[in-house]
Amino acid sequence: MLQFISHYNEKYSYLDSIGMALEGGCRWIQLRMKDAQKEEIRHTALVAQRMCREAGATFVIDDHVMIVKEIGADGVHLGKNDMPISEARKILGKDVIIGGTANTFEDILHHWRDGADYIGCGPFRFTTTKKGLAPVLGLEGYYEMTRRMKAEGITLPIVAIGGITADDIPDIMATGVTGVAISGTVLRAESPASEMRRLKTLLEETSIITSNRTTGLKV
Repeated sequence: MLQFISHYNEKYSYLDSIGMALEGGCRWIQLRMKDAQKEEIRHTALVAQRMCREAGATFVIDDHVMIVKEIGADGVHLGKNDMPISEARKILGKDVIIGGTANTFEDILHHWRDGADYIGCGPFRFTTTKKGLAPVLGLEGYYEMTRRMKAEGITLPIVAIGGITADDIPDIMATGVTGVAISGTVLRAESPASEMRRLKTLLEETSIITSNRTTGLKV
């Protein structure tokens, strides 16, 4: 699972970033516009949703449950300070994807009990794309999370996030996580679409190798 978290810089807008991620083959887009007004988010979301539907991609909006309900987006991602997952589920119903941010195993357990569909777990390392950063997890943090999830019988998809680059993907996937979320490393590339394509291929190859190691198969 490869997720792209929208971002912007002096060169690219939020919609530019989403367009390049889709061009590069990413099929899970999260619109995150933390400092924007709701009307701007709604307008951007409508355009981004159309882009995602044309590409056959899943479209998730960060935080704004009511915008998700209004426009019929595929899902919402909720941070630790956003609306509780249990409340969002009552508003959106059982068929809308709801993801939750986790920094500890206790967060994961809480989200699982509240009916989350996946976990965004991080940060892997320090990143400038997110304010109010929680303690960095690193590889050991992911090993611990996946170990405890397995022990508790929790099978939610878990997506690593936070400052991840191409070089990190093999080691991160070896911890047992389900996928990674990418943002700044794509926009900083000389060709963001090509970088996304490279990351997608790398993640797919790494996932196959990790699965074969688990099952004892040779590649």
